[in-house]
Amino acid sequence: MIEIIPFKAVRPPRDKAGLVGSRPFYNYKKHILNAKLEGNPYTFLHVINPEFKAGDKTKPNTIERFQKVRNKYEEFINEGILRKEDKDKFYIYRQITPSNTFIGLIAGVSVQNYINGEIKIHEHTLTEREKTFCKYIEVCRFNAEPVLLTYKDNEIIDSLFKKYIHTRSEYEFSTTDRIKHDLWLVESEEDIRLFQKTFQEISSVYIADGHHRSASSVLYAKDNPDNPLAQYFLAFFIAESNLKIVEFNRTVKDLNGLSEEDFLNALKQFFKVIPHGDKPYVPNEMHSFSMYLNDNWYQLITLPGFIDTQSPVGTLDTQILSDTVFEKILNIQDLKNDKRVSFVEGTQGLEKLKWMVDTNKAKVAFALHPVSIEQLKNIADTQNIMPPKSTWIEPKLRSGLTIFEF
Repeated sequence: MIEIIPFKAVRPPRDKAGLVGSRPFYNYKKHILNAKLEGNPYTFLHVINPEFKAGDKTKPNTIERFQKVRNKYEEFINEGILRKEDKDKFYIYRQITPSNTFIGLIAGVSVQNYINGEIKIHEHTLTEREKTFCKYIEVCRFNAEPVLLTYKDNEIIDSLFKKYIHTRSEYEFSTTDRIKHDLWLVESEEDIRLFQKTFQEISSVYIADGHHRSASSVLYAKDNPDNPLAQYFLAFFIAESNLKIVEFNRTVKDLNGLSEEDFLNALKQFFKVIPHGDKPYVPNEMHSFSMYLNDNWYQLITLPGFIDTQSPVGTLDTQILSDTVFEKILNIQDLKNDKRVSFVEGTQGLEKLKWMVDTNKAKVAFALHPVSIEQLKNIADTQNIMPPKSTWIEPKLRSGLTIFEF
């Protein structure tokens, strides 16, 4: 039973929404971030990066830094760049990209659902990061970016979405990444009750993106039991069929002292190796990999003995690649921290992998087939954990459009 609540969002007025909403600051290259901060006084990046041009600098992840975030946030409110609703509402948000349309519901969700295991996870969280995020919430007292949660497709929820998307949206703007954004306000008490009743009948949802934000919200709730709003956190609910899971590809800087010939021979222990010459191979099924090495593309088909069909994790291509090529051939034991490894989201295509090898930023590159929603759910349902960087999930949400205040 998933418990959701409407809330009084702090959000920009209609005319400034496109200027305020931002991606997280770590998604921007430094020169682009500086240009946005220099050229746009309304961007929410000023709130989450409050020391732009400041004379006195603070250390990252400190109370002093978080207090500056809070101060900048209050400055945005005082200037009218952000305003708080006078009534609790849900928010329907849609992104239209060149290749997909994403639509879902923004709401507060109960931390008790996380504690009870009804919000299911597929990634480990780091205790120190949880504590840091909790400290951030304690000082700033808001969630600005929703956790991405996915649920089994539901006809009632779909019908509610259809009801609203035929009306004028509160926000309608496009961003330079060629994405159109729409936001509708749900203030009808009847529709609010129907959304809540329908989610109460859903037994579980899955975190697609935002494991640390979810876990830290639970810590904050436990530290603030007398604050009713602290028992919820900001979430964006999207149907499973509408979620897009993209592969996370890998590059490696060296061959662990092996010659290219020896490396190719070593691969034959685990894979059928099929040369493709200068024709890129895109993995079109599970357990089949693409590899780029010295101007040549290869298809690697996993031999049956190296697929652990008894384990949900053992069937993941990210795990197979780690167990065979990375650990046994390249001696990479800690995928997350080994500096020889880089991760490239699949949205950048095979061209990015080829470029990294051709410019000597890597020696070899591997492209994978995306994890399916069924695999993700199976991992979560069996309380297993995916290897690092197994998925790149879309939509990527913007910060600052519907802020949840505690």
